[in-house]
Amino acid sequence: MNYPSKKTQLTIAIITALSLASCSTKETKTNSDEVTEEPPQPTQQRQRDDRIVQLKEFDSSAGKTPPIISPERRRELERHQQQKSKAVLKAEKKHQLAYQPSVFSRIASDQLLMMPSPTQANTDAENYQHFDDNGITQVSKTPVSTFSIDVDTGAYTNVRRLLNQGQLPRKDAVRAEEFINYFSYDYQAPSNSETPFAVHTDMISTPWSNDSYLLQVGIKAFEPAREQRPAANLVFLLDVSGSMNSPDKLGLLKKSLAMLTRQMTKNDRISMVVYAGASGVVLEPTAGNQTSTIELALEKLNAGGSTNGASGIKLAYQMAEKSFINNGINRIMLATDGDFNVGTTNFNALIELVEEKRKSGIALSTLGFGTGNYNDHLMEQLADKGNGQYNYIDSIFEAKKVLVDELSSSLLTVAADVKIQLEFNPQQVSEYRLIGYENRALAREDFNNDKVDAGEIGAGHTVTALYEIRLAGSDHLSVDPLRYAMPNGAVDGQTQVASMKINELGFLKLRYKKPGESQSRLITKSLNKDELISSVDQNSKQSIKFAASVAAFAQQLRGGKHLGSYDYQQIMELAQSSKGDDPRGIRSEFIQLVSMANLLSKKVL
Repeated sequence: MNYPSKKTQLTIAIITALSLASCSTKETKTNSDEVTEEPPQPTQQRQRDDRIVQLKEFDSSAGKTPPIISPERRRELERHQQQKSKAVLKAEKKHQLAYQPSVFSRIASDQLLMMPSPTQANTDAENYQHFDDNGITQVSKTPVSTFSIDVDTGAYTNVRRLLNQGQLPRKDAVRAEEFINYFSYDYQAPSNSETPFAVHTDMISTPWSNDSYLLQVGIKAFEPAREQRPAANLVFLLDVSGSMNSPDKLGLLKKSLAMLTRQMTKNDRISMVVYAGASGVVLEPTAGNQTSTIELALEKLNAGGSTNGASGIKLAYQMAEKSFINNGINRIMLATDGDFNVGTTNFNALIELVEEKRKSGIALSTLGFGTGNYNDHLMEQLADKGNGQYNYIDSIFEAKKVLVDELSSSLLTVAADVKIQLEFNPQQVSEYRLIGYENRALAREDFNNDKVDAGEIGAGHTVTALYEIRLAGSDHLSVDPLRYAMPNGAVDGQTQVASMKINELGFLKLRYKKPGESQSRLITKSLNKDELISSVDQNSKQSIKFAASVAAFAQQLRGGKHLGSYDYQQIMELAQSSKGDDPRGIRSEFIQLVSMANLLSKKVL
């Protein structure tokens, strides 16, 4: 779509303002020279709330983004449409302004993105956990990297919401691993459930550095056919406090869970618990195919009062225990903005409560909604400690992605307490840096300790970790070598690596538990240097290159400390060239977000 230049838009805005001012001071009479044609009406009902509509289509090559028009302003323009002069109407027709009613008839289509108005969205009260980026580590000093997997995606969609509001996010809102893992990659899955996931490694030259490589560790979980999914016992724990009284909160919540409900069968059970100042059961355990009964209970929900989240969580666990399904899916779906303000408001106490209750075999996942008072930190921590998954729902399209398209991943756990440990060979690798996973770091000894909690992976999930590494002998090491270092790459007095293993970049280990088991299982894989290096420059590596573009975007939003001069424009170009198949349009949307962040960083928007 072609948009008028800023100069043209400004000229039209001035003419329009003068015309409207004239209309407000005197009554305009209709005569033969005035245009009386009725403006076309939208085919979908307009949203009557404090939201804006932004076109998702734009000319990325020209760096153009569509103008943002508030609904109030748009309705005012339509109200005075018949009273405008011929000159204004001709200008609008000539330049095909994006605020014409015919364009807004597409509100319900996937060509539009509806978000709260930037002028109305105050995010000062939102809560994010502070953390520092992983630094560069010398292999000679610390050769082992250990962390828990993470399948959350809430940080990416929450930042998407902020960018679409016309705001660059706070650095602490950006967690690189949740950006990377929002997207699926073309890893091959295992052929049966005996091995719950397959492990893949790959490597490319680092896009933002001439002397380092990106090493990718990818996991693809087994996904059974939908008809083979075990019966599910789901408890919807819904925040109906006053803070949820907004179309992008309770309104979107109702529509989202209604879509999930339509995926259930007669073998499933749905219960519903609500909480505000107090908590209560609004739907006793109901067969999943009783769609009308469940949706009626959702439709009756109204928001009001304070937020006693702890009371609701306790009651939800009671309901889940009441309908517990042996060898089935038992999960609480907490949907809220996280603004707990009465009852147990100590976050540590809430997390301890969830940690204790997970021992019963009931997982807790969180669905975040809304803006202004959003508590990202609490939502992420509750899901983490509840053996669940954290998603932020910013649109009905995201609700469909999480609760329909990726339903098995969201509900069915195939491996629990999944940990990754990578030991680098000091004779081959001098430095490494893990991108993201800062709040998932584990001590080296935690890897073999089955009592230490780690992340769960759902059916069909992909999990990706990226390391930036520099090989031994590099001329651009970030840290100077020690004058009195151990000879021949020996670490802590240990004998150097045997000659038969000299060609390994490292040794990868993963531990996991099958659901219901208490003892972990081990998977190992050596990283052959020749195999990885020989394929570095292959043009066919779209998957890892796109992951690199996402990792670069997250790092740039956090200040780009390790990116050098690599900028948003280069990130866009990398993402565009490696986009690959994009049936749902989410990779194209990512490129648009990078463009928007670029404009916001230059204060163009």
